[in-house]
Amino acid sequence: MGKTLAEKIFDAHVADRPFGDTADAVGPWVLRLDRVFCHEITTPIAINDLAAKKLDRVFDKTKIKAVIDHVTPAKDSKTAEQGKILRDWARRHQIKDFFDIGRNGVCHAIFPEKGFVRPGCTIIMGDSHTCTHGAFGAFAAGVGTTDLEVGILKGVCAFRKPETLRVNINGALPKGIFAKDVILAIIAKIGVSGATDKVMELRGPVIEGTLGVPGTRGVPALSMEGRMTICNMAIEAGATSGVCMPDSVTVDYLWPFIGPDGDNSYTTKEQALKDFEQWRSDTDAVYAGVVDIDVSSLEPLATVGYKPDQVKTIRELKGTKVDQVYIGSCTNGRIEDLRAAAAVLKGRKITVRGIVSPATTEVYARALKEGLLQVFLDAGFCVTNATCGACLGMSNGVLAEGEVCASTTNRNFYGRMGKGGMVHLMSPVSAAATAVAGSIANPEDLC
Repeated sequence: MGKTLAEKIFDAHVADRPFGDTADAVGPWVLRLDRVFCHEITTPIAINDLAAKKLDRVFDKTKIKAVIDHVTPAKDSKTAEQGKILRDWARRHQIKDFFDIGRNGVCHAIFPEKGFVRPGCTIIMGDSHTCTHGAFGAFAAGVGTTDLEVGILKGVCAFRKPETLRVNINGALPKGIFAKDVILAIIAKIGVSGATDKVMELRGPVIEGTLGVPGTRGVPALSMEGRMTICNMAIEAGATSGVCMPDSVTVDYLWPFIGPDGDNSYTTKEQALKDFEQWRSDTDAVYAGVVDIDVSSLEPLATVGYKPDQVKTIRELKGTKVDQVYIGSCTNGRIEDLRAAAAVLKGRKITVRGIVSPATTEVYARALKEGLLQVFLDAGFCVTNATCGACLGMSNGVLAEGEVCASTTNRNFYGRMGKGGMVHLMSPVSAAATAVAGSIANPEDLC
């Protein structure tokens, strides 16, 4: 019987099975970790607790990556203290890959951007959207403080072996439909608990292109940025992680880091691709369930209400007034997203307040060089530094009570972006069009 990608990663990283091999359903698998990611909101709690227990150590300073990304620069003494704790800890333990203000970025954007995520890796972080990194064929999961402490100290984490839900994304993406629309459609179909305690394995021609799919000539695979957008929101359907099969798209993205100009792991892309094939699910793998979704006639979507599975078409919501538009976050703040939004905004003016936050300083620099930031500024947007503070109502775009925001972020819980605020999640192009119209709109709705 074949194995899923998640099963292969678990088998390759198992450090202990305290209840034996027959307890897959309930017994924990203690896995060796390849990476522990950290940021200044959740990690200082773990740091202080370890220090209080006289366990101020790290298992491997080369496998820990840290960033200040939520409130950057600090907005008050409390957030300054959080940054100081992380900064001092990184210095104390000589953690080289620490990204401080001025060279930082949103955690789930900067760590892939730096080449830290590889197929077959195990990754934890004290952040629910750690599932983003499964786009590379890794097992990546958000954890609580206790698990984060153990990961930092011992380099292991205990998991129940997850089942895998396979989601086949079939058809070809219509013009004007983006990865954000696809994942909203998936969540709307299976619900916020549809993948609970499972790995969501994303397959089909929209993800994988023509690879192994008869009759799909000419159907493009999503970029790595698109795959990260979809995996990022797997948690909104309850999934432990979202995963894509590593392929030539993965190799191309990672090549600067794994090729001769990087760590020289591979001399040719063909060699890397062949090696990555070990981290693909077998054709006879057994799944807990299979969901098929055809996106050929998909329309642009947005959330309503306060749950990510409450979704309607932009057409149905056309004319719904908003107070603010936010473009950024670990979901849609990458260069691909900014290019798409800027294409809508070029030559136009926005009619509500708009904020754009490039996801990393590198994305900011590229957007500046390409003239994208000037497009945003000319349209009337406020362009901020790389941060994810607005997404959870901490900084750089918090809503007042009763205000409504069209946002490219990932979560629309009540008060998520500010006490009493309402969030409509949508793609960057829909957000850009909404900023111009002052109400929910598509680019096609603009004069």
